[in-house]
Amino acid sequence: MVVANLEGSVRLTIDTTTDTYEQAIAAVRAAYGLRPDTPAGWPQAPALEPRPGPQDLSIDGLGVGWSDQLLFQVVAALKPGARMVLRRIADLGGAASYDDVQQYFADHLTYPIPTSRIGGTLTSIKAVQRRIAPDSTGPLLQRDERARLYRIDDALVPGLTRAFAMADARPDLLRGSAPSP
Repeated sequence: MVVANLEGSVRLTIDTTTDTYEQAIAAVRAAYGLRPDTPAGWPQAPALEPRPGPQDLSIDGLGVGWSDQLLFQVVAALKPGARMVLRRIADLGGAASYDDVQQYFADHLTYPIPTSRIGGTLTSIKAVQRRIAPDSTGPLLQRDERARLYRIDDALVPGLTRAFAMADARPDLLRGSAPSP
């Protein structure tokens, strides 16, 4: 199997065991928008599936003024470290202690964040929310200083899960890049 990353962020996979040379060439030409019809006698190339995008996410409200599209916009605009920390909290069901988050990233093999920098890393979430989200939205990430707990509203966790799935499908739409957690 050959995987080619083509210009314009098109990802095309050609299976050399089942696709013919002609099908591969036709698929590449179609991906570039060049004469998609193939010469007579050549088998048709498989149709390329349209790439998912933020427009495929729901605009319906999740509560507290948020929607899947709005959550994706915030996730896409975050710095990679803040995105990873927010994802970790969402993956834990929307609540995590300061110590758990700090320890997880202090020991992270591919993207360590010193314990003294977690709070600073997360300040960008509030900054991005102020820039992107309307004033009617509630806070995306809440901090309970007394209980030393990070919390995401229960209604937002499924929306964040969908936003992160879109981020996995379309890393080209994200600010910066970071390894998968």
